[in-house]
Amino acid sequence: MRFSSAPLEGRLVRRYQRFFTEVELAAGERLIAHCANTGSLIGCLAPGSRVWLRDSGNLARKLRFTWQAIRVGRAWINVDTSLPNRVVAEAVAAGLVPELAGYARLRREVPYGRGSRIDLLLEDERRGTCHVEVKCTTYREGSTALFPDAVTERGTRHLGELARLARAGKRAVQFFFVSRADVELFRPADAIDPEYGRALRRAAAAGVEVLAYATRVEARRLELLRPLAVELAKTRGPAFRTKPSRAVGSTD
Repeated sequence: MRFSSAPLEGRLVRRYQRFFTEVELAAGERLIAHCANTGSLIGCLAPGSRVWLRDSGNLARKLRFTWQAIRVGRAWINVDTSLPNRVVAEAVAAGLVPELAGYARLRREVPYGRGSRIDLLLEDERRGTCHVEVKCTTYREGSTALFPDAVTERGTRHLGELARLARAGKRAVQFFFVSRADVELFRPADAIDPEYGRALRRAAAAGVEVLAYATRVEARRLELLRPLAVELAKTRGPAFRTKPSRAVGSTD
């Protein structure tokens, strides 16, 4: 995904009331930007951190700017949850996700299950359908990415829908968009939401495929970078662990 203009850079003052981010610009001016991320953003809220803001260009919008990314250590991390579905859709359509390649059509936000909408529906006369649910995370411990960073009943419900599809013989995929590049492994955050961890393991046992990709976060682009190993066992071992495939190139 390419952005038409460079972001506005500033320093984080605070994130408050969930949807608001106060940022100080280089000249000392402070502005309030929209925060699309409803998670806890563990490790991504240190005051004084460098941040990027994206300008909507809409002067009539209540909050013209959206908080897009934050610098933590040496890594830029995408915090804008409105972007991952589009990035994944573009990469799949371009054939850059080998696990999801070979389908004739891709549709987004398609109703299915019990009042849910699937993020991506891949369709092909020969291969059938593939339902792909995308979840994004900024949370990291060491070199391991984790999801979720807060209790997510909605996420658990989505896993139940995917599991029902898999048990019915349909292909279902839980795709984790890890919004940073400084990680090597993905696993569920059992300490934060143990029920989600249990639901993810049940879904995998039912046949739901679990994929995780690190991402490249730059001022003018956001794209999938490489697949990550997925570890679903609570202790390290061979159970439900998958090996990553080749790295992903540019979506140009």
